[in-house]
Amino acid sequence: MGRAVFNAAMPGPSRSRYRALAAALVCAAPAAAPAAEPSAVVFVYHRFGEDAHPSTNTRLDQLAAHIEELAGGGYTVLPLADIAAAVRSGRALPDRTVGISIDDAYRSVHDAAWPRFRAAGLPFTLFVATDPIDRGFASYMGWDGLRALAADPLVDIGSQTASHPHMPLLSPARNRAEIEKSNARFAAELGLRPALFAYPYGEASLAARRVVAGSGFAAAFGQHSGAVHRGGDAFYMPRFALNEAYGGMERFRLAANALPLEAMRIVPADPYLAGGPNPPEIAFTLRGAALARLDALACYASGQGRAALAHEGRGRVRLRLARPFPPGRARVNCTVPAGNGRWRWFGRQFLVPEPDR
Repeated sequence: MGRAVFNAAMPGPSRSRYRALAAALVCAAPAAAPAAEPSAVVFVYHRFGEDAHPSTNTRLDQLAAHIEELAGGGYTVLPLADIAAAVRSGRALPDRTVGISIDDAYRSVHDAAWPRFRAAGLPFTLFVATDPIDRGFASYMGWDGLRALAADPLVDIGSQTASHPHMPLLSPARNRAEIEKSNARFAAELGLRPALFAYPYGEASLAARRVVAGSGFAAAFGQHSGAVHRGGDAFYMPRFALNEAYGGMERFRLAANALPLEAMRIVPADPYLAGGPNPPEIAFTLRGAALARLDALACYASGQGRAALAHEGRGRVRLRLARPFPPGRARVNCTVPAGNGRWRWFGRQFLVPEPDR
């Protein structure tokens, strides 16, 4: 929405890394299908058929291919609210469960995406910042359009604050005011209060998370790659972002078939790198099926390629980054092969403030 304060690299490894993963589909060792577990993959879109904005746009031919894959590829597409509830409670989900989300209420959501998802019977959640709607921005739908979507049983409306700010840069009081303002507008115009939240730009911090968790939401989502799973943070769930460059079918299938790489005791705990070391001291403890393949763990950092790893025993892994992250958003993605061409995936997005902050 508008001009971002920070430069944003698209999530995930480089496209060459995706090609390498895709090549492994033909040589991965056979494995039994995973047992049902409380995990799912969630995608996030923004614009559709808006070629002037390739970094946030999904072409309509790409969208058609995604819908065809989801409708006929053996996936179970569920509403985000159902996925979040299952993960929180530990209830098993069907293997290859997928959730669809869209950030920002652009007109192309109403005009291009909604009819296509509705025709395929695919539910989705639209995360809305209310100020652009109130101000009548030309590229956004109005409240009448949102009311039409909200009346569709396949569509859920989520919150993305009022003004779509960089939440880690604001005080807790200002973030609470953002949420309260947007909640009041949702109640007045749609007669509802959203249960799900998405951090604008995927930017979170411990302070922002506390505000969101204390504001009555059931779950919240970022824009870091990975599969949601039991034991993960319900107020910082991952989503695979899609756009023109990262919307090809190789990448889409790899992400849609991802399994969770369960990371615990994550350091740094706060993804907002204000006042801490840079490069950050990144470490985590893995559990579950990935422990049998720690030798195959690979991690990649934004702009730095493959990171050196130190294995400290009992599933504890430490990354050694070559250099600091520049100001803006930065990501680390780690994968382990799971067999049958599938990958366990863990991602983290960091926000590095400008030097004067």
